[in-house]
Amino acid sequence: MNLHCIIVDDEPLSHEILETYIAKVPGLDLGASFYNAIDALAYLNENSTDLIFLDINMPELSGIGLLKSLQNPPAVIFTSAYPEYAVDGFDLEIVDFLLKPFSFERFLKALNKAIQTAKNVDKQTAGSFLVVKAGKKIYRIRHDEILYFESAGDYVKVHTAQKVHVVNETLKQFEDALPAQDFLRIHRSFIISISKIEYMEGNQVYISKIPIPIGNSYKDGLFERMR
Repeated sequence: MNLHCIIVDDEPLSHEILETYIAKVPGLDLGASFYNAIDALAYLNENSTDLIFLDINMPELSGIGLLKSLQNPPAVIFTSAYPEYAVDGFDLEIVDFLLKPFSFERFLKALNKAIQTAKNVDKQTAGSFLVVKAGKKIYRIRHDEILYFESAGDYVKVHTAQKVHVVNETLKQFEDALPAQDFLRIHRSFIISISKIEYMEGNQVYISKIPIPIGNSYKDGLFERMR
């Protein structure tokens, strides 16, 4: 399987070693490299990755701080010269902890754990995400991250708790692709995630405190699903 990864480490030598190891592994693609966690966080807020090789002891924002700031973190392999951080890492459910300096064999052992983790996640989430193209970027959005869809002319806004993706598709295309047990069209311009409904009042449902109108022709279907 193909696995996309990034490196976050403030030491140039660590980058050199990891890049050399990654280049030896078919199917392991290095998407980006960062020398501080703040730049990495900005990248991860806009892009997805399968695996992070993450140093811990970095200025301004530590690797642990970065990991805690991610709402849905990918698989993480900590790379550190400080063994005392290992306990903190495993408390955060990382895949493995590589103590610097580490050999290629030890790197492969950690990578195999990450591959197995990715396979298990794929089994659990098969069919439970959308792949959308927003601008020049392609995103994989888990169904449980989606709040609602909003038609906006020739585009659809996919609202999640983190951001809004503007996609050049129709609401009907999403309605046909989404699992009916989880999503429901309640207006000619809106599809909602049923589990994200907080309450109904008048002719509106509220999701994340945002009022969403209920079309007259969709009321009965919504009331039936709410029972």
